[in-house]
Amino acid sequence: MKRKPDFSLLSKHWLLKLLSLIIGVSLWFSVVGEDRVDMTVTIPLELRNLPSNLVIANQYREDIEVVVSGTRRLIQEMRQQNISRPIDLGKAEPGTMVIKNDAESISLPHGITVQRVQPANITLLVDRLTRKDFTITPVTKGKPATGFTLESLTFKPPQITVTGPQSILEKESVLKTAVINLEGVDRSSTFQVHLDLNEALLKLIGETVIEANITLKEIMVRKTVRGIPINSKEGGTTVKFSPATVTVEAEIPEPIVRVTAELALLFRA
Repeated sequence: MKRKPDFSLLSKHWLLKLLSLIIGVSLWFSVVGEDRVDMTVTIPLELRNLPSNLVIANQYREDIEVVVSGTRRLIQEMRQQNISRPIDLGKAEPGTMVIKNDAESISLPHGITVQRVQPANITLLVDRLTRKDFTITPVTKGKPATGFTLESLTFKPPQITVTGPQSILEKESVLKTAVINLEGVDRSSTFQVHLDLNEALLKLIGETVIEANITLKEIMVRKTVRGIPINSKEGGTTVKFSPATVTVEAEIPEPIVRVTAELALLFRA
């Protein structure tokens, strides 16, 4: 005689079992049943463990574009995380390094897969980090105004210390200024002047301004001046001198000589 199936266990706590079934189905639809999408995300590069005596000497792309596949919810959650593409440079040596970007190089949350990475490779130029002192060399054009000569042109600071890739610094021996126009200058002055840097140095240290000090000197002309009258300091007393005039030989600023018709008027005896 066959026994009838006992459905009493199924009917026991049926409300809790029904609720569990509903929750399970809902989770299945939210995780498994959700549509998968492909989306492009930007992930930054993270250079790690670069030795202190080395430096990256070239310009390189600092992020990569990764096409990922997964549910929209998982991808949105991933974007809120600080995910990067790590590059370990602990064993780097001077020279060229080609870094390959593939799916295994990026750690993504479970449920998300990498479809494509762009660029596939990144080239790094590793160079020795060095320090060099550069003197400042002026670049000028023109001449000071008539009657003046350039006595000195100095800078503050007189030299600049630059730290950077050896391959860049060894190409330069001095740093030159932008053109300083001396045409018609008739007085000493202090002003700011830019350094004329090549593209590599400009990227390394940026726009650099220093203080320039121009010192002018009057050109002196040696002249013999005759007919300078002799005057007495005694008031109210007539004094005669013999000879009544004197002759002197003196160095006079050239601009004064140029504008003075009678040089004897410049002197008193």
